[in-house]
Amino acid sequence: MTTKPTIAPVTLRDSHVTLAPLAHAHHDGLVEAAEDGDVWRLWYTAVPSRDGMTAEIDRRLGLQEAGTMVPFTVFDGEGRIAGMTTYMNVDRANQRVEIGSTWYAQRVQRTRLNTQAKRLLLGHAFEALDCIAVEFRTHFMNRASRKAIERLGAKLDGVLRNHQIAPDGSLRDTVVYSILPHEWPAVRNSLTGMLERMPA
Repeated sequence: MTTKPTIAPVTLRDSHVTLAPLAHAHHDGLVEAAEDGDVWRLWYTAVPSRDGMTAEIDRRLGLQEAGTMVPFTVFDGEGRIAGMTTYMNVDRANQRVEIGSTWYAQRVQRTRLNTQAKRLLLGHAFEALDCIAVEFRTHFMNRASRKAIERLGAKLDGVLRNHQIAPDGSLRDTVVYSILPHEWPAVRNSLTGMLERMPA
């Protein structure tokens, strides 16, 4: 029987981004990033506030300990903390992961950083972890996130209606996308082409 690759903390790097294993030492930089543009105030996404950052780091590290998440702190090309992302809903038995729980400081949004980060995460998932699918999920109302996922080349799987109850009591419809291994080479080429067209 072939041994399946272990989905474990790892550092991934490109020219404009480094994804490093999440640590409590990143707390202050993450707070600063979340307060850049007050992204923690957006109602359709869950960005931790200053008061909630320690609990969010604890939550993500707890899920890592349970084997269902690999959380990263995102650093920009200058080594400054720019946000968070994860492999989540890790299903090792079926070799599936979701890329999600991602947020960025306003200063790095619509830059090369996110495109490079997604290329790193997808490349590691398909080329090192032998994933059979990589999933993306977002709030139906988060149109910017949906467009960004679609630009990656992910295909729509469907909408989970009344999927979650938000902290304010509202009901969330979740849009589900995925990329499969045979699609990855074309997606990788597309992402590389996008990066070549972006300003340095």
